[in-house]
Amino acid sequence: MNDHLKNDAAQIDYILDTIKKQGTEYLNSIADRPTTINEAFEPAQHELSESGYGAEETLKIFNERFEPIMVGSSGPRYWGFVTGGSTPASIAGDWLATIYDQNTQSVKGQGDISANVELETIQLMLKLLRLPNNFLGGFVTGATMSNFTCMAVARQWLGKQQGKDIAKDGLSEPMRILTATPHSSSIKSLSLLGVGSSNMITIKTGDDREAVSISDLEDQIMRLNGEPFLLISSGGTVNTVDFDDFVEIKKLKDKYNFWWHIDAAFGGFAACSENYKHLLEGWEYADSITVDCHKWLNVPYESAVFLIKDQYKILQVETFQNSNAPYLGDPLESFGYLNFLPENSRRLKALPAWFSIMAYGKEGYRDIVENNVSLAKQFGQFVANSNDFKLLAPVRLNTVCFTLKDENKQDEVVRFLELLNDTGKVFMTPTFYNQHKGIRAAFVNWQTNESDIRLVFDLMNDVITALK
Repeated sequence: MNDHLKNDAAQIDYILDTIKKQGTEYLNSIADRPTTINEAFEPAQHELSESGYGAEETLKIFNERFEPIMVGSSGPRYWGFVTGGSTPASIAGDWLATIYDQNTQSVKGQGDISANVELETIQLMLKLLRLPNNFLGGFVTGATMSNFTCMAVARQWLGKQQGKDIAKDGLSEPMRILTATPHSSSIKSLSLLGVGSSNMITIKTGDDREAVSISDLEDQIMRLNGEPFLLISSGGTVNTVDFDDFVEIKKLKDKYNFWWHIDAAFGGFAACSENYKHLLEGWEYADSITVDCHKWLNVPYESAVFLIKDQYKILQVETFQNSNAPYLGDPLESFGYLNFLPENSRRLKALPAWFSIMAYGKEGYRDIVENNVSLAKQFGQFVANSNDFKLLAPVRLNTVCFTLKDENKQDEVVRFLELLNDTGKVFMTPTFYNQHKGIRAAFVNWQTNESDIRLVFDLMNDVITALK
């Protein structure tokens, strides 16, 4: 055995204590951690050591070269990309997921039964989101893979409507996809699935909305003359957190034959609040739903769930089964996740979510959601009352979409944002909405508070003044 490996195994308690101390210092000071690193990274030309350095020396190398460029992406003022933080309980679960190092597949097979943890976590998620228990769910890396998983089963369903087995025989004819404001991950998924984004029919939205126009949706459905299709609807768009009208879509589903998928990557957590659950009324009738956990659930990357109606279990197995592995047995006889989703190798992603939901319960997540929405509305009010900024859309939930007030300064929006982000005190992302270059601030972190809002708005005023 390698000497460094032997020594590290003998002092694993010391190594973990050292990491714990460093991690605790980082978490306790995360509000002061820069959100942007301005210095250029200089790659080193390292030869691979013959015998290695051992864990302690390698940590020193990491701290010298890489630790300084780690931004506070899970801190209270990182408002870009709808990035959540990590609750203390989710960090505990994530550490244990690494320590126990399960390949999460089976509920009763020899060598692994950790899928029971995942199935239980899915049930907790359904309760948290006020959804019925007739969904089969599982954990994947993020919203992209969740959308991919759901749409892969939708593709199999569409094929069956035409008497074809797409998983075995592949695509031979175009499939129709109707949508209004899909997330880019849905479009990417259509590409990966071989369906093709050019088969997407864009539905009109309501006036000054990102939500689908129900009347135009029905008009487009009627033009298909009974041809089955996939509807991708939004449970919270990225720019304005707009929601399609699920109650009206359910009425259309009663009349027409289609697969209904909802991308509710972060908007789904509106269900945690009595004040905002109405935005999701009717979503329980969808065939599949995407929910992203490393956003508003505040667990570490990479974590999302797919939710697919249990009645499509056979289609799911047809899509993902390991048919050339006879040692796996009948996928419908003995449940294993590797027959129900893309990855064959999977870490126990459910454990951080299980820890966090169990630790903080319905009340904890209600408070996180309502606090973030309250802060978004307060920040939006600052913008609306400003002489230099203006809202591009109403603040419907937890995202503020705004721009510079002076129409003649559209060319300065990007420069303004660069200077603001360069302060290292906040991070927001650029966008384009309603024919305007804009800026998007997303509030999903459990630590964000009113002082953060005021600090950032003061910074914005300083930066815009310097630009004048």
